[in-house]
Amino acid sequence: MTIALDQPIQQKQLSFDEFLARYGGDNRYELIDGEVFDLEPTGPHEEVTAFITTKVCVQIDEIGSPWFVLQRGLLRPSNLGMTAFRPDVAVVDRDELTKEPLWSNQSILTLGSSIKFVAEVVSSNWQNDYARKVEDYAALGIPEYWIADYAGLGGTRHIGKPKQPTLSVCTLVDGEYEIQQFRGNESIASPTFPGLKLTAEKVLRAGG
Repeated sequence: MTIALDQPIQQKQLSFDEFLARYGGDNRYELIDGEVFDLEPTGPHEEVTAFITTKVCVQIDEIGSPWFVLQRGLLRPSNLGMTAFRPDVAVVDRDELTKEPLWSNQSILTLGSSIKFVAEVVSSNWQNDYARKVEDYAALGIPEYWIADYAGLGGTRHIGKPKQPTLSVCTLVDGEYEIQQFRGNESIASPTFPGLKLTAEKVLRAGG
């Protein structure tokens, strides 16, 4: 399996406005501390992302919440001036959007309170997903964060040894994430979507 690696694509650091002007309309790119990363998602990455999106949308419809899945958009934490994440899956609370200063004109979120659930599918730079985003998504107060590592790329300190496909469910408790990991035929426990009836394997193999 060939896995594309996230890597900065330019030497000069960019401000958020510069990034938005150059790359804002392209889902391949995100900005972290002024560095632009080309996400280069693989085919399996897209399958896992689509599978999670589909299952989450069904749950949203069943519970009747005023939520939706962000299709094209950026998460620009207000306390991080040169960072703009592009989550693979983000569940947005429509009722919170009146507090978002940029939303009426641009698909940009700045407040963690607008997001109920986020998922990142690991097919490239696992360091950002397992370290940087764990810290920043927790600091934003996002209640639940999934790390879907379908190829077992994460470091052994994150997913153990031998490395294997792993779904990490991070649940916010007292401002920090408590992480529970699921593999194989283990049933996933999601606090945001308790009605989900899925095993880790179903997610990581995109339903196959």
